[in-house]
Order: sequence, then C-alpha cells, then structure tokens
Amino acid sequence: MTLVPLPADALDLRDRDAIFDALGREVFDLAIIGGGITGAGIARDAAIRGLTVALLEARDFASGTSSRSSKMIHGGLRYLAQGDLNLVREAASERKAVEAIAPHLTRQTAFVMPFRNAAAEAKLRAGLWTFEKLGDVLKERRHEVWSRSDLTAREPAIDATDAAGAVVYPEYLTDDARLTLANIRSAAGAGARVASYARVEAVILENGRATALDVADTLPGGEARRARVRARVIVNAAGPWVDAVRALESAAATSRLALARGVHLVVLRAALPVTRTVIMSAADRRSVFAVPKGAVTYIGTTDTFHPVAEAWPPVTPDDVGYLLSAAAARFSTPRLTADDIVSVWSGVRPLVAQAGKSASDISRKDELWTGPGGILSIAGGKLTAYRRMAERVVDELATSLGRATAACRTALDPLPGGDIAPATLRAELLAAGREEIDADRLIGLYGSEVRATSADGSGPAVEAARAVLCEGALTLEDYWARRSARAWFDPDAGMGALAAAAGAMAPLLGWSANRSAQEIDGCRERHRRDLASIRAVSPAPA
Repeated sequence: MTLVPLPADALDLRDRDAIFDALGREVFDLAIIGGGITGAGIARDAAIRGLTVALLEARDFASGTSSRSSKMIHGGLRYLAQGDLNLVREAASERKAVEAIAPHLTRQTAFVMPFRNAAAEAKLRAGLWTFEKLGDVLKERRHEVWSRSDLTAREPAIDATDAAGAVVYPEYLTDDARLTLANIRSAAGAGARVASYARVEAVILENGRATALDVADTLPGGEARRARVRARVIVNAAGPWVDAVRALESAAATSRLALARGVHLVVLRAALPVTRTVIMSAADRRSVFAVPKGAVTYIGTTDTFHPVAEAWPPVTPDDVGYLLSAAAARFSTPRLTADDIVSVWSGVRPLVAQAGKSASDISRKDELWTGPGGILSIAGGKLTAYRRMAERVVDELATSLGRATAACRTALDPLPGGDIAPATLRAELLAAGREEIDADRLIGLYGSEVRATSADGSGPAVEAARAVLCEGALTLEDYWARRSARAWFDPDAGMGALAAAAGAMAPLLGWSANRSAQEIDGCRERHRRDLASIRAVSPAPA
C-alpha cells in the first residue's frame, strides 16, 4: 500500500535495534517512565523547552488509564460540591487550552441534567454560575434551562415523568488515546526519544542516587533486546504502576495509591437513542453519563476500589447491574440488558490514597513526591488538566537541573493535526464528495492531516497502515483499541475490521501468516472474554 507523504513528525517505531541503541547511547536530562497522558505531556513540554528526553512505556502508549477514561475534557463540576475550587478553576481553564491546541480532539457536546423541582434547579444553577465564573466561560457557552416540554421534545428517550425540566451546558468529548499519541508525536518531533514496549526492569543506584534504568523489549521476538538508559533526572509517571516503580527504587517503599476501577458499557444507539450527553443519578446518588458516539451510546462510569494494577481490569456483574439500573431509572426506552452490550471498557485510575474516603470522594488533584533515590513520582490528576500538570513538573525539573529553559509553550503550539479548525476541514471534505459520517471520522482521527490522508481513501486497511508508519503502532491491538477506537465504537466492536487491518500491517511489520492470525485471534479473544464476563448479568430490575 502506498500512502501520500507522511508528516515530518511521523512516529515510526519499527526499527527496534536502532531505538534501543539510541536509548543506550547518551545521558538524557530526563527519563520518563510511563507513556500515558501524564508522561506524554511531560515529555512534550520538556522536549519543546530544550531538555533531552527519553520516554519509556512497558506496553503501547495510552494502553492503561489513558485509553480507558470517560473520553471527556470537562470542567469538573462535580468537584465544586467537594469544595475543591482550585481543581475546578484549573480544569475549566485547561479545557480551553486543549481545545485551542487540539480542536479536532475536543468535540463540544451538550450535557443534560434533569431536575425534579425548583429547589433542585436552583442548586444546579448556583453551581453552574460559580463554575462559569471560576472558568471565565464565554456568555454564549453558559448554561440554559429547559422546561419539561423542552426536555421531552429534544430528548424523547428520557423518562421525564419525575422531571420539572433540565439544566443544559456545553462540555467536550475527546479521544483520550489519540490525545496521548498527539503529545508523544509532538515530543518526538521536538527531539525526544520515545519507545513503546520497553519495560523498566531495574533502577540503577549510584551512591544512593538513581542514575539509570535497565529496559527490556517486551515485543515477541525482542526478548534479548536491552538498553541501559542513563538520565540526570528520572520521573515516574507510570499511572497505576507508580507504586511498582517506586518499589524498584526502594524495597522499603510503602503504597501511596488507591486504585479505582471505572467501567463503561457500549450499546447500539438505536437501543438508547440520545443526541446529547445525559447525566443520570445512580442508586448511590453518583452521577453517571449516557454519551452518544456515532452509531453507539456509551454508559459510564463506575468508581470502585480495585485491588491491583492491570491493563485489562475485569468487568463484574455488579458493575453492569449498577450502570444498567441507572439507565433504566432515567430512560423510557425498553430496558437494556447485558445482551444489548456490544463492547465494554474498564480502566484503573491511580488516585492518591486518602484514609476513610470512598473512591468517588478521593480528590483528583495530582501530587508529587521524591523517592530516596531522587526519582520524582506523580500520581492523581485529571485528563483535562494533564498539560498544566506537566508544566508544573517540568518547571520543577528545570530548577533541579539548574537549567534556564524557555517558557512553557504547550498551551500555544498546536498538537499534530490541530492547526486548522475542524469546520473548515469538514467543509472541504464534503465539497470533495465525502459522506458526513466518513468526513467526521477522518477529522476526528487526523485533524488537519486529513488533507493528506484523505487522498489515501479510508477504512481499516488505510488507517492501520498509517498507524504503523505515522503513529507508532506495533500490534493489531494498538490499532484496534487505541489508534482507531473501533474496539469500543464500531457497532460490531471492530471485529469486521481486524482482517483488513492485519493484512495492511503484516508486510509493514514483517508478520508471517501465522503471526497475523495470532494477532487477529488475540483481539477476538479479548472481545469474547469481555462479553463473556457480562452475559450472565440479569436485566435491570423494574
């Protein structure tokens, strides 16, 4: 397959020998463990400011928490009730920054919050007025109020018998994995050395100070490939695995994290036909969402403590029942059952432990601490505020390195694909004869780079080839779950795309027919296991 010329910051990670040789050749200012949104944001900021950077990820980029969020860049209204005004202010401010640098990855959507009576309406509006004031929200983006008849007319799937109306306000949806990838591409374009499937196996201490990391290739066939990555400063941004990395630094390290599992269920949009994001109240009075996305609607999220860090945490019958019951209480459509679920994702959030608090009540504020070997660990935080978190970390690192760096530019410099307004690109694609659904998908994937990629056509084969040549994909799962999100948002969970995608990736990655079959079978088995875990769940109670 021949693709049009790739961008200058294309991320091609196929030459594993060259990557590991480069990692072992120099002493970096900064080595970052973890290729989720936090590590990616730090790498981008540091590299743009002129620091030499190595970014190491044990699996694929964004394969943990950073591809398992609710896919929202939002202002954190719920944290207002917890009195965390600084977190709300930062989140409200940062969503503007993310929209500015990655408009193709921030799709505005209306959030609909039904209320029962005038007192509930007054409480909601007071919170939103405060939120809008803190976030300096433009007048045209402030909330509005719907009557019950408005609610019934505009979102007829909602059961409005107990509602006096609804408060409606705009927020943003994102593709969390591609937002992470965009930051990593930007970092690499600014000179950072980045490596996925590169697991840190040991921390090297000299005179009590962490000075290097022993790194191993985790791809099939790369078992003998190793590098010792030397750095003046090491940052542990490993998300749910932060405590595991801290244990490599010091066997005496005690746990600092409280892991929380968040589950999302995906159903066909025909089964839950909403046109805006609807906020529901679950049995424990937590707010959960029903979010339209193309041909599907997703429902989430749960928030329960989870005992271990894992890339694919299980979905339990209790998780499914909790979300389906919330939907049954809010919508007048036929009750959803486990058989309606076409896909599911589950992720683990790395919260900083707070004794006596539930998972929902623990603050989402990020925290930094320095280990006995000098490794700087970061945990907590919100997807929305990743850029500001990274800025604080790089400010601190520059000081500790004694380096006078340039000012942070990450709120000003567009991410790859973010330099042209999506509306402009959409008009161009429609004028060229693209169908609306195809145009919207391409823009959501590539932003302004669609001007080049659209010449290649569309569909799984083209997307998968580009994922290898431009986006660092090295396995079929990388494409299926994180470069394309077909695993979550195709009506068939992307099962029909696997063969074409594998066919395009195989010659680029040197796969044999047997290896291609294994890649396809691995994705199918992952999907089968996810659905098998929920099929025994009973329908939501009446």
